Amino acid sequence: MGKTRRSRMACAGVGVLAAIGVMTGVAPVASAAVAPGLQEFYGQKPTWKPCADEGELATLQCATLTVPMNYRKPGDERIAVTISKLPAKDPAKRRGVLLLNPGGPGGEGVDLPLAFADRPITQVYDLIGFDPRGVGRSTPLECELSPSIGSFPSRPTDDQFAAFTAQARNDEAACERAAGGLRPYINTPNTARDMDVIRGVLGEKKINYLGFSYGTYLGAVFGSLFPASLDRNVLDSSVSPDWIWREQFKQQAVAMKQNTEAMFGWIGERDSVYGLGKSQAEVFATTEALAAKLATKPIEDPMFGTVDRTTYDVIVGIYSRFRPLWDEIGRIVKAFKAASDGTLAAGSAEVRDAAKAAKLMQELGIAKTVNGVFQTVTCEADWPQDLQIYYSDMRLFREKNPYGYGVYRAAPTECTFRSFKPADKVTNLKRAGYQTGLVIQAEGDSQTQYDGGPAMATRLKDQLVSVADEGTHGLYSRNACASDIIDNYLVNGVLPGSRVTCPGDPRPDIPADEAAAGRSARAPQPADVTESVQRFISEKRLGKGVF
Repeated sequence: MGKTRRSRMACAGVGVLAAIGVMTGVAPVASAAVAPGLQEFYGQKPTWKPCADEGELATLQCATLTVPMNYRKPGDERIAVTISKLPAKDPAKRRGVLLLNPGGPGGEGVDLPLAFADRPITQVYDLIGFDPRGVGRSTPLECELSPSIGSFPSRPTDDQFAAFTAQARNDEAACERAAGGLRPYINTPNTARDMDVIRGVLGEKKINYLGFSYGTYLGAVFGSLFPASLDRNVLDSSVSPDWIWREQFKQQAVAMKQNTEAMFGWIGERDSVYGLGKSQAEVFATTEALAAKLATKPIEDPMFGTVDRTTYDVIVGIYSRFRPLWDEIGRIVKAFKAASDGTLAAGSAEVRDAAKAAKLMQELGIAKTVNGVFQTVTCEADWPQDLQIYYSDMRLFREKNPYGYGVYRAAPTECTFRSFKPADKVTNLKRAGYQTGLVIQAEGDSQTQYDGGPAMATRLKDQLVSVADEGTHGLYSRNACASDIIDNYLVNGVLPGSRVTCPGDPRPDIPADEAAAGRSARAPQPADVTESVQRFISEKRLGKGVF
């Protein structure tokens, strides 16, 4: 879960980007338990073609399936779902297929097998990616782009709440105008049904599954609806089964505040380096004073634009989850404070570097959606219609949780004004009839707040792997300890203990003032902040593969 709409989501659909296969003929279905009217869908025979003419995607094979738009009326409208395949490298050890989902909702997954091409799972599994219904190469759900009616500050006044409401209402109306008859059938249960069709088309009795973020909920729904079709399964960076969906968003803001407090405590122990205060409380007071100044007098950089309080809140809230970046964030805030106080010129090298890094962080942090899936799937559960509920929460979040997405996560959304009736009820999650799986959760994950992981593991009676003092969202291939556990489970079937803790990425190697007493404290590296941030983003593959 990571997409936000206040950056003015671009709701244009994505067309076919490369050559894809079509379905021809009829193949034998692996499972006989096919509902009436669905045999022709399960019995499709895929015609595989390269996913692209050149580049990395050309190493994958793609095919397009036909599925019912409405599974209750399979003889009516049909839509397309595109899948991809990276065949197992060791056919003699092949143990089936591993279906992958990056999350979102609305994440494109055709290219996801490439993200794990060097992992041990590729030896024994065909890695299967897919663009879920409504997304990418599959039949897209398109929304009109609703024009922005104003600015949306991170700490709005009560008078500004109405703008959030009006924008949400306009966004919903714009999506409804372009959605045709597809929107009521873009939901998690139908995507899970598509996954079972994929299983049948591939001739597999069971699938194995690796899902990230929203994909964890999708995997849990699939297992609840099709327990006989699921084998080994990993839910990486899990949503909470009890927070579908508004509370899940609110908890993002709570997690961002927790990470910010932890970072301020670390910075406070290094006042000789950053000069922002000697304790968490002092750093908080200093930075709140800075935020107040930025609200009335932003820093203007001719090359990198305006740095105002909203920019500050976004950067501190979203990126404090990454412990290795705490030094860079501390240096950015230090430079902004100096510019605001007048001790550094706005055009100085230090301030310009900080502004450039801030722009890089802000652009990556607030993702734009490309179609209507996110604001449709998240409306599959009922949201409050009483605006006073939202306004009360917005007042609370403005004061208590202003960082990152903050107030946005408490504000009205399209779902407040939902204009369609969902085709399915929210699924009652349970594990009955398929293997014990893994739930992987980072302590400081602000996209899927930590408590969601233990809650999902408890609900499904799965093993929980926690990653301590870590904020990365999507841990497979990014955290060595968790990745090794996942590989051992998926490849060898070996479960870890019921509760296991892995170490996270280390905090910056800058000694606290107390530890540095009697010797010179090591100053931050002189390399520019932007370069350090860009290197971290590249190393962690942020913004790629996992939502």
